Amino acid sequence: MRISIIGAGFSGCVLATELARAAPAGVDIQLVGTPDSYGRGVAYGEARPEHLLNVRARDLGATADHPGEFADWLSLTERGRHSFLPRLVYGEYLHSRLQGAAQVSLAALARVEQEAIAIQRDAGAFRVHLADGADFLSDVVVLTVGALPPQPLPGVGPRLAVHPSYLGWPWQNGLDGRGAIDGVPPAARVLIIGTGLTMADVVTTLHRRGHRGPITALSRHGLLPHPHSEEPIAPIALPPTVLQALNSHDLAQLVRALRTLSPIVPDWRALIDALRPYLQGFWRGLSQPQRGQFLRHLRAHWEVFRHRLAPALAGEIEQLRVRGRLRVRAGRMLRARRGGDAIEVLIRERGFSHASSEQFDVLIRATGFDTDLERTSHPLVAQLRDSGMLSADPLGLGINASARFEALDGNGAPVRGLYALGPLLRAQLWEITAVPELRVAARALAKQLLASSASATASLDSRLRVNDVSLQTG
Repeated sequence: MRISIIGAGFSGCVLATELARAAPAGVDIQLVGTPDSYGRGVAYGEARPEHLLNVRARDLGATADHPGEFADWLSLTERGRHSFLPRLVYGEYLHSRLQGAAQVSLAALARVEQEAIAIQRDAGAFRVHLADGADFLSDVVVLTVGALPPQPLPGVGPRLAVHPSYLGWPWQNGLDGRGAIDGVPPAARVLIIGTGLTMADVVTTLHRRGHRGPITALSRHGLLPHPHSEEPIAPIALPPTVLQALNSHDLAQLVRALRTLSPIVPDWRALIDALRPYLQGFWRGLSQPQRGQFLRHLRAHWEVFRHRLAPALAGEIEQLRVRGRLRVRAGRMLRARRGGDAIEVLIRERGFSHASSEQFDVLIRATGFDTDLERTSHPLVAQLRDSGMLSADPLGLGINASARFEALDGNGAPVRGLYALGPLLRAQLWEITAVPELRVAARALAKQLLASSASATASLDSRLRVNDVSLQTG
């Protein structure tokens, strides 16, 4: 069997490693991605030294049966195992695991250091087309492309969209090889759209570079991610009221139960962490209207409790707010255009009917990842969508897929041999963007693919034996 994994970030590398360690001889595994993405992807490849992981080192092992592997790889002390390390270090760990798996694998594990731009059906297989014009055949394709590129900001004028004062992606490099964010003048008035984890990274980088101008962060709700506790907190068991709501897939009942419990538990973080093993099953049982209700009214609040900041980073952000260097606002950017020597921005703050015109020197989009298949600019995903091999979740949560992670086409039928892993599966699982859930899903998919390979091999052997007997008797 020929298995091609498209995307060499966390999901792709963990899946490739799982396959390589368990696959027998005769299985060909190809990991397709740009050279600088192997084992790192966007999350760990484009990070800077000041960007910290938002999970303690002790919990970041790439396999569920060995969550301490990352900390062991670094030979950390007990105190170090509880710390939040730079994301760059984690990228090196993933790359090292991949290299180690390739050296001991009975299967063939190859790196294809090119971007995949199109996939087409070819008889009973798939033909994968690369950016350099080459192509190859594969029996199975797994999309591990991670999150899709963020959508263009509504209201950004055409002149501003191509001007250096607009950073559509803060970590992009210019023609001179320097990061775009490195060109922000120290005294510039900066407007950041987004108040989540990406915004925190941007503000930290600007601060470390000596930025002294005012920074404004704007989002619809104006909510900042909450911090992790300084020390690990003891886990708790969920009470019957919460378990009943989870088992009955009653969103309103779950919210009421959590609101009742949060003031009396020792630490609300333990309550959020205790929910995680149940969330994929809970999400599967929600109706489409319930999912839409969650996205409209609760998503922003859930995200800031669920995806938390490392304590040191949260403290740095808070200090900048206290000193007046960072202002976090709730509202919408209605328009932004280049005018004279500044960017003219029209902002309507939350709760107000009128808008105000303000001026900034730099506009940075920090809206985080996207999963909207219908509007994506990702070339491969857009091609698969337009060809009918992928269908979009109506709520913008990635693709429609089966319980076996197999993509569903426009008619709702499984596309045999085409799978996905990672954020593209949010419509089915919701919680499928962080290490604990991804490593479990990668192990399950690897077992499934290898079982299919073994079944196909056994079927082929059986047919060959029958043919051999027929030839002998004939």
